[in-house]
Amino acid sequence: MRQWKGYEKGINFGGWLSQCDHTINHYDSFIQSEDFAKVKEWGLDHIRIPVDYDLIMDEGGVFRELGFRYLDFAIAECRKNGLNMILDLHRTPGFSFDPAVAEHGFFENARYQDLFYRIWEAFAERYGEYEDSLAFELLNEVTEKEYCDAWNRIADTCIKRIRRIAPTVSILVGGYWNNSVEAVRDIGFPQDEHIIYNFHCYEPLLFTHQGARWISSMALDFRCPFKMPYSEYAAKSVEHLGAAFSASFDRFNPQDTPDASYFEALFADAIAVADERNVPLYCGEYGVIDLVDPEEALLWYEAFHAAMRKHSIGSAAWSYRKMDFGIVDERMDGVRERLLAVLRHD
Repeated sequence: MRQWKGYEKGINFGGWLSQCDHTINHYDSFIQSEDFAKVKEWGLDHIRIPVDYDLIMDEGGVFRELGFRYLDFAIAECRKNGLNMILDLHRTPGFSFDPAVAEHGFFENARYQDLFYRIWEAFAERYGEYEDSLAFELLNEVTEKEYCDAWNRIADTCIKRIRRIAPTVSILVGGYWNNSVEAVRDIGFPQDEHIIYNFHCYEPLLFTHQGARWISSMALDFRCPFKMPYSEYAAKSVEHLGAAFSASFDRFNPQDTPDASYFEALFADAIAVADERNVPLYCGEYGVIDLVDPEEALLWYEAFHAAMRKHSIGSAAWSYRKMDFGIVDERMDGVRERLLAVLRHD
């Protein structure tokens, strides 16, 4: 499989310009110059920066110049520190992966789609010249499978419009079910050699999201170890997530426990598709909720990265600070150096 050089070991700056209080005070305080320097010090090679459209566009479709200054700053800091950057549009007019935001209509509404194209044309005009260290991620986590055909059409049109301005910038495209690795096969065929197939991985969800307050069926006090038999994963997934989340364990011996082979099985079809289409494969988000004991979390990261290293799949951990997954947060002090060694593929 073709490797995406320079985007092999990264981290997300989630919560800075997306999923946040969109105020100047927040933008100025959440991430600063020293945070870019720390990522470089850690030995990582890129930062994925999620951005809500609110940063750079008002409800009437008028661009906010002030918002672009934070992207200017991020690009400058990445370049100063020798880091690559992914500019990820986390929300667009008419769509958010988060049902609590209650934005909808993007896949049916031509006006919303035109605003989406305009956003990406503006990004291409302003930042296309930095293609040696910057990539564009069209949209974070398309949700329902029913959007697949519409999304492939929209993405195809958007790529064509970007290409008129930035012919060779790398562009990431993900699939439905929140960028599920299972959806990679249904992503549209690549237009050119600068397309990257993108997925996210929080599997097994029962482990990485145990006690998550935003999953309505999840008991807030539920806890489980990573090395739990598949039979228990299946049963407890039905209880806390629903029957659909237990099916992925059927392929394994019920008495076995997860290791790197779990992730290899999970990624196998996506790897085959990437090989067939000669497209690099990339994981833009992965991680373990901060309710999990850090030593248990480390076991998950080790198994995940063993599979990623074997197949040369680049990735960016979720997330640098807070957001329920923060790696720089105090709770990770006892395992952080070991975790960073895993993230660096030492």
